[in-house]
Amino acid sequence: MIKILLEINPKAIFTFLLTTLTFNTIFAQKKPIKFEIESQSMGTTNDEVPFWMRSNQFGSVPLTGISQSFIGRAYKEFSPLSTTDSIHKKRKLLDWGFGFEGRANIGKGSNLQLIEGYAKARIGVLNITAGRSRNVMGLNGDTTLSSGNFAISGNAPGVPRIELSIPEYYSIPVFDGLFSVKGNFLHGWFGRKSIYNAVNSTAHYQDTYFHQKSLYVRVGKADWRFKFYSGFNHQVVWGNEREIYGSAFKLSNLETFKYVLTGQAYGGKGTPRSKIGNQIGSLDLGVEYNFDAVKLSLYRQNFYDVGALSKLANIKDGLTGITIENKNFNTQKNLIKWKKVLTELFYTKDQAGYPWSKPTKSGDEDYYNNYYYRNGWSYMNMGLGNPLITRREDAKDGQESRNEYFINNRVVAIHLGLEGAIKDWSVLTKVTYSHNYGTFGTSQYGRVTGPIVVPNNGNVFEKVKQLSFYLESMKPLKDGINVGFATSFDKGELLNDSFGLILKINKSF
Repeated sequence: MIKILLEINPKAIFTFLLTTLTFNTIFAQKKPIKFEIESQSMGTTNDEVPFWMRSNQFGSVPLTGISQSFIGRAYKEFSPLSTTDSIHKKRKLLDWGFGFEGRANIGKGSNLQLIEGYAKARIGVLNITAGRSRNVMGLNGDTTLSSGNFAISGNAPGVPRIELSIPEYYSIPVFDGLFSVKGNFLHGWFGRKSIYNAVNSTAHYQDTYFHQKSLYVRVGKADWRFKFYSGFNHQVVWGNEREIYGSAFKLSNLETFKYVLTGQAYGGKGTPRSKIGNQIGSLDLGVEYNFDAVKLSLYRQNFYDVGALSKLANIKDGLTGITIENKNFNTQKNLIKWKKVLTELFYTKDQAGYPWSKPTKSGDEDYYNNYYYRNGWSYMNMGLGNPLITRREDAKDGQESRNEYFINNRVVAIHLGLEGAIKDWSVLTKVTYSHNYGTFGTSQYGRVTGPIVVPNNGNVFEKVKQLSFYLESMKPLKDGINVGFATSFDKGELLNDSFGLILKINKSF
């Protein structure tokens, strides 16, 4: 089956999706299909879209300057309860759904963006999804308010894929539901990516694949106040290894996938020993306590890229957060009320790259950059992980980069998120303040690869500060119509200063 998946053309997936959506439209008039259309009028300064208007938006990004956007959505979710068992209210054993979201931008230029296009089926607790959908990976308090997971933050569009998952925690029917699990396993098509050929020192665009798996465990029964969470996620971009290593690479696609799946290093005569592909992930921990009025959650993501975490050499780096949720939000009648508050510390400055760091064979982590995959941990020219790690094209001119795709991956940031309401207006705001130190390659210490130190003989990336702010508010009117606005600005020395304002109106059916 693995071999069949590797050889599937992604165009076949979208043909399947189109057929499924057509079938649904014709035969599913009685199903709860939801439609939504939205219009956005926007203006930005300095030909820049502010950071929080373009980050963690799953690729749904407007144009710079004065522009107009039109968004269309159609969804059918799984039926939550069985209509034939009103006493026990069991979930349907078999169910199906689909989703579509498209965006058209008109301004100084124009473009069309496919944000989502997928079909899905449910068999008991298992979900099967085919196509492109919103995808985040990692343990945090709230994906909307968060600065973003290290592995997959929802910054870029979803990678087209076939996925098998248990998306919600499922109580194992032993120990009276003490343990619950969720996880996923997917194969995706990453498209053409620039790969460096180490044999003849050239770069070629080659088709690549995407692999992801995860497993998370919750300890605590459903009615317990205290719960403990732990788990891991593993992502790999891989494919066309012969273009990297030349004829010395002897594995077939199926054999290569075995090394991708296990994270095992491969090497031999003429092939340096290393893990295959660009492998990234996190080991996550979390706790939750339900008070009478609020729910408190704490979480920690520990990062791995090239191997330092196995020696705990980069254990200082991580995403640490706390969220407090108001359990009485929907019943309160206050003029001003809060729903959820989130605070995070995003720290990636260590990377096991200092002269006094614990030595590892792989050297400093250099998060998101990769020697062979020239665009690093990105998809469709957007970073896949936390957007606080900065691409070269997003930074102000003048910072030393040494031609890396991500020129700033040593970051110390405080991030705040708040969701609430003022009378009939929903309110969501985010503010991030960061110190940015470039990479170890552009630091005074230079890069480290095992015992080899590559000094920085050029300019040093000077520490810079950055502030980014976002505020969004919406108000429901009659007949499924909502109106609102979003505003954002950037001020600092890392990104170009900018201000943006969006006026929104949408209608749901």
